[in-house]
Amino acid sequence: MLSTKFSGEVIRRNKHLGLHEYKFLLKAIVSSGIGEQTYAPQMVFDGREACPTYEDGILEMEEFFHDSIDKVLKRNKISPSEIDVLVVNISMLACMPSLAARIINYYKMREDIKVYNITGMGCSASLISINAIQSVFKNEKNKVALMVTSESLSPNWYTGNDRSMILANCLFRSGGCAILLTNKLSLKNKAMFKLKQLVRVHHGAKDESYDSCVQREDNQGNIGFHLDKTLPKAATRALVDNLKQIAPLILPIRELLRYAIAIFMKKMNWGSTKGGPKPMINFKTGVDHICLHTGGKAVIDGVGANLNLSEYDLEPARMTLHRFGNTSASSLWYVLGYMEAKKRLKKGDKVLMLSFGAGFKCNSCLWEVLRDLDNGNVWKDCIDNYPPNTLVNPFLEKFGWLHDEDPDTFTVPDDYVIP
Repeated sequence: MLSTKFSGEVIRRNKHLGLHEYKFLLKAIVSSGIGEQTYAPQMVFDGREACPTYEDGILEMEEFFHDSIDKVLKRNKISPSEIDVLVVNISMLACMPSLAARIINYYKMREDIKVYNITGMGCSASLISINAIQSVFKNEKNKVALMVTSESLSPNWYTGNDRSMILANCLFRSGGCAILLTNKLSLKNKAMFKLKQLVRVHHGAKDESYDSCVQREDNQGNIGFHLDKTLPKAATRALVDNLKQIAPLILPIRELLRYAIAIFMKKMNWGSTKGGPKPMINFKTGVDHICLHTGGKAVIDGVGANLNLSEYDLEPARMTLHRFGNTSASSLWYVLGYMEAKKRLKKGDKVLMLSFGAGFKCNSCLWEVLRDLDNGNVWKDCIDNYPPNTLVNPFLEKFGWLHDEDPDTFTVPDDYVIP
């Protein structure tokens, strides 16, 4: 776990940073919504984030694979030989043999298994993987699929001083999820959710959207993940286009008609003054829960404002960001796990998932809850502590003194001990 004290030590180890970068990082982490119990890869604790090895990335993934896949197969009494489709999405680690092949080898899966190893799709990769499995299921019956989603931070920890790239170190954390999907009727009673709709939008043709989040080298040759100022605008555009497509598929006709009439009246300037509030469609008329990607506090706030969501609706995403950080494509499942652990999910409920990813993409899907859910999951050891009384992290308390330092005289002694 990355405590405040240890995070300060990691930052101090980066010799490319000065007072201006320290102040920037302090402001970013204080307002990030991330707590003190998020996870980082082993090489950070070994002090090797500036020189990770190829093996670091592989070991990080294999440790997660073996733990999560073992648990999901055991809980559902499914043998590795029963898996017909395997989809693995890890965006920023490519190896040969592939990570999917490593899983097949470790679990000795069948020779005729259909395999998809997806990279480079970013935080929206989970729903892309679901879509790939959905396509297989449309053509083949009585199949069982295993989807594995995570991110390898070991080879991607940024050690430079570009502000647009050190932000990623503040947000991204280790985590992952393994999920079983099936179209076997004999397994229907074990199922937790049923997929009802899935919509994908890709704005890669728009240069501004394409360039909004990119893996690249900085001026000193350090590889990192660049988050551009245009990212909020790109996310909003993609979200709007996605919602335009999925809304008619999941909302009742009465809400669609109400919204259409409100828009018409607004355009005709009837019943309201010019320049009044823009009509908003109410997604809660067809959806009981919003499962939102934990892309950061600004992302959660922005989607909440655009969809007019309550703090109750946003709580699962905020608490996931606080406890686990942004775990890339797997973050959606931590949010869903929070809802389950809080016993919010009841039979017949509808859950709308929304995710964003580099490219730029916005993907969404609708799940129907098939039974009341209250199983123990990754939240079981801490769910009673959430939501906490405050989401304020202790970084400002420990490092607020940086604001009083003079850039011309500031130095950090090598023997400085972080309180």
